[in-house]
Amino acid sequence: MIEMVDVKKTYPNGVIALNGVSIKIEPGEFVYLVGQSGAGKSTFIKLIFREEVATSGEIRVNGKDLVKMKWREVPMLRREIGVVYQDFKLLPKLTVYENVAFALEVVEESPRQIRSRVMDVLEQVGLKNKARFIPDELSGGEQQRVAIARAIANYPKLLIADEPTGNLDPETSWEIMRILEEINASGTTIIMATHSKEIVNTIRRRVIAVEDGLIVRDQYRGDYGYEA
Repeated sequence: MIEMVDVKKTYPNGVIALNGVSIKIEPGEFVYLVGQSGAGKSTFIKLIFREEVATSGEIRVNGKDLVKMKWREVPMLRREIGVVYQDFKLLPKLTVYENVAFALEVVEESPRQIRSRVMDVLEQVGLKNKARFIPDELSGGEQQRVAIARAIANYPKLLIADEPTGNLDPETSWEIMRILEEINASGTTIIMATHSKEIVNTIRRRVIAVEDGLIVRDQYRGDYGYEA
């Protein structure tokens, strides 16, 4: 599924974000990515969906070589990866239905398939009755559920969740985690960057800790390991 071998990433300003990372994540895993701000988590994530390119090393995702990949091949890679952000990134003037449908329109699904799939994923995240609302009419938790629905609309093999509960209250955060667990149970690999000690210590999964561009801990059913 995901394999990194001696991956290094140095930015033009000289900052070394990753410094020799090697890791393997198997299909169907649920992995927490933890570490202090600036540790290299964001770069780790961006390399996986080819927003950034490694300076050296090898990265393979779903059998594809991301280091040698040409830019014209990147859109096909991203069809297999869903991404959920802390700040939702919904299109503010589109309805809930239209926000999710947009992910299917860009890959040229038929109108009939789009209608069916959009309503299926909205039902999965508990928002079928709010398909005609716009984002400003929803709570933060509801907006994040729309973002999740959009991210899984194309049946991705991999879902990257970058601080998906960071802007949410505790009760809503647990609702989002329940949905992510259900998605993972269906076979989707999930990598979740998080600063939530309570979530990591309660829902035990594999924990990969990054510090100063290095993986310092890789622990199955691990704990958060930092002061929140």
